[in-house]
Amino acid sequence: MKFSELWLRQWVNPNLSTNVLCEQITMLGLEVENVSVVSNLFHGIVTGVIIDCKNKSNFNKIKLLKVNIGDEQILNIACDSINCRLGLKVAVATSEDVLPGNKKFKILKDNGIKYEGVICSFFDLGISDADDCIIELPPSTPIGKDVYSYLQLNDNIIEINITPNRADCLSIIGISRDIAALYSLPLKDLQITPIKPNIDNIIPIYIKEKKACPRYLARVIKDININITTPLWIKEKLRRCGIPSINVVIDINNYILMEIGQPISVFDIDCVDQFINIRMAENDEKFTLLHGARIDLNNNILVIADQNKVLSIAGICIDSHSNISNKTQNILLESAYFNPSYILNNVRSCNLNSDISYRYERGIDHKIQCKALEYATKLLLDICGGQAGPIINHVYNELLPVDLKLNLHRMKLDRLIGFKISDTKIEDILKKLGFIVHKKHNYWTVEIPSWRVDIFVEEDLIEEVIRIFGYNNIPNVPIKTELVMMEHPENILSLKRAKNLLVDKGYQEVITYSFVDPKKQKLINPQHKAIFIINPISQDMSVMRTSIWTGLINILTYNQNHQQNRIRLFESGYCFTSNENESDITQTLLLAAIISGNKVEDHWDCKSTLVDFYDLKGDLESLLQLSKNIEQISFKADLHFALHPGKSAAIYLHDKKIGFIGAIHPNLQNKFKIKHETIIFELLWNELSDCKSINKEREISPFPINRRDISIIVNENIPTGDIITLCKKIGINQLVGINLLDVYRGKGISKGYKSLTISLILQDTKRTLKEEEIAIIVNKYIMALKKRFQVTLRN
Repeated sequence: MKFSELWLRQWVNPNLSTNVLCEQITMLGLEVENVSVVSNLFHGIVTGVIIDCKNKSNFNKIKLLKVNIGDEQILNIACDSINCRLGLKVAVATSEDVLPGNKKFKILKDNGIKYEGVICSFFDLGISDADDCIIELPPSTPIGKDVYSYLQLNDNIIEINITPNRADCLSIIGISRDIAALYSLPLKDLQITPIKPNIDNIIPIYIKEKKACPRYLARVIKDININITTPLWIKEKLRRCGIPSINVVIDINNYILMEIGQPISVFDIDCVDQFINIRMAENDEKFTLLHGARIDLNNNILVIADQNKVLSIAGICIDSHSNISNKTQNILLESAYFNPSYILNNVRSCNLNSDISYRYERGIDHKIQCKALEYATKLLLDICGGQAGPIINHVYNELLPVDLKLNLHRMKLDRLIGFKISDTKIEDILKKLGFIVHKKHNYWTVEIPSWRVDIFVEEDLIEEVIRIFGYNNIPNVPIKTELVMMEHPENILSLKRAKNLLVDKGYQEVITYSFVDPKKQKLINPQHKAIFIINPISQDMSVMRTSIWTGLINILTYNQNHQQNRIRLFESGYCFTSNENESDITQTLLLAAIISGNKVEDHWDCKSTLVDFYDLKGDLESLLQLSKNIEQISFKADLHFALHPGKSAAIYLHDKKIGFIGAIHPNLQNKFKIKHETIIFELLWNELSDCKSINKEREISPFPINRRDISIIVNENIPTGDIITLCKKIGINQLVGINLLDVYRGKGISKGYKSLTISLILQDTKRTLKEEEIAIIVNKYIMALKKRFQVTLRN
């Protein structure tokens, strides 16, 4: 949100420099992202009035002007602006004046006439990027005044990042409240005298969806002059907030929106048929946007309609057919409170956003609608003229937000803050923020003001106290705690142990949001139905994740784009799935890792090579070894939508699938713009952690180890893991180890076959094995392999 510093200081004016003010706004929880000057300093530009205006020729748009700038100075000036006219008050620069960027104008002569100045636009003054029309000053502007001072250009534009919970700060008054409370300063009181109606015109209003719109106010205003130029003070304040001027009525409504936070909508009442009805749209009902595009509505969208058509999508925008134009004379002003969930649904259903919806979906003050409508009426009548009818007021108090009361306990506040703030100070802070405080024995009952839609629990009140008291004012004290050793069952594999192993292997842990972009998730995990969030932070964070891979791939591409050549990341967290009707949502704890780029850091003595499938598989096997159940774990070739069909495998514990490992599918790699082959795995953590075997004592043999290698030829389609598993299951007590030494394909090996060299490590605990005994054991393995896999010994 952008706003003018001077506008803020009209409400509350602490004796602080701009830099200090911005620091304090940030400390209040409203992060200042940028501060920029309204205009660079310039000198000598003055106000003037055009006292003579003639066309240079019939075929030329240039006009020859005489401009009075005061002190009996009348200048000859040529101007080609379309809004140049007799009697207009303007900003005038002469050859002596210095514009932003140290620019000066030269005196020019044409046909003996000396042109002594230039009429300035906002572009000339360095205020706007648009080089269009000259500045039109109000008719009441005195001539000869310094423009820099008159337009109050010694101002700054402050841009702040409003967190989703602080909807009350989406207005000047909201930010001012916090600053006034922080410095114990008075806050400007906006006194609006109710407007007495001088016409009886009303329009019937029906609210079919009372829960969606529990408060709706409207007023007819007739005979306005919509073609009056918006006063410069309104136009300038809006421009400094980044809001362009449209017409005087829209500008007034935007002004009220920025100042007090209540959206005001306006309809051309001559386009409204019979009555106003707040209802749900009908399926395939048509709506025309202001730029002419037509959209189809459905029965989940809340609308404002008349007898025959939709006038607006509630809380978002008005239909082009009912919007005001330069021919409008009679209008209907609307000031309403809409249930935030309905407006959020409108935004999602229509894929439309506006400044109005941004506020409605976060929640607005449900008691300010009448005041805002009176304020809008006053400004309209003062500026545009016209006649106002009575306010039409429909309210359903039982459906409005409940006036909340919370208890704030002294003991809990002290415990959470770790520091004792006096009772007087606590009460003073809360009262200055607009809370009503009642002191009890050892707690306070606090009534929450209607504009603080983010206060729900006692901890929220404690946050308010410490926020205004100042985090920096809490003294540093040593942490007091007790060391408690946690018992950990030996048959449970802790997630922390697994994380430590991955860190030891050079991985870095990341933590990503549990809500992700639905489009990206559909690319990675299309087989699971997405669970949509009712009030997402943004459209690209609107569904709950079904896989950790979505976040990991995002982080990988971010690091890759920041010139990281060796990436090893892991994350653990819950993922969410549901049944068809979303009545039953299941959360599952997963552990996932991803690697890409170089195997090792660049080194003078080591040539860089890229990671492959077996690098991650080796790290995964080390992790699986922690469960002491590695014999029960197997990898079987399997397909996954996100993985390369020739480089993917399912991970099984006993006969249950507990995860996947593989290279990211080339199509996904291209869509995410991943440079190198990337390997990734994901495990159902609880399935693994609950199956840890307990370590058992084993006697260490003092007798020598014997190693025998077997080279066999086997069908290419037989997984090597199945052969190793069979060898482990044969049950020879003297077998203490088995390793795969070599895999060979090529000369001497028939097509469709491979050669494996398996090393058997044999040892007895009671004696030295004889050669004859070793030969018998080795022969048992050979016979078992021949019987199960039809292997042949390699010569």
